[in-house]
Amino acid sequence: MEKSTYYNPADLAKFGNVADWQPEMGRKFFDYYGEVFKEGALSEREKALIALAVAHAVQCPYCIDAYTSDSLQKGADEAQMMEAVHVAVAIKGGAALVHSVQMMNKAKELSM
Repeated sequence: MEKSTYYNPADLAKFGNVADWQPEMGRKFFDYYGEVFKEGALSEREKALIALAVAHAVQCPYCIDAYTSDSLQKGADEAQMMEAVHVAVAIKGGAALVHSVQMMNKAKELSM
């Protein structure tokens, strides 16, 4: 039994449909998307792991499902996938935490 969520997992398969109402821009996006994920200076497996980490940072459940599958299909193991997620967590957490400097500056300014 599939768990009910706000996001419908079946909608992931409809991703290509986003081009229906704007075919030219959709085609350009998917052409670009396809080029990005081709083997290059980085392997397809490395790119899948990066995408998995970014999916967690942007909190996209469709992307998490897609790049979990893609990472496994491209040879990543569970430890590598979790490590990629921890990299995203560290960066996102660090990005939030570094903004505390702004708060500290403002608090000091107001305390003077």
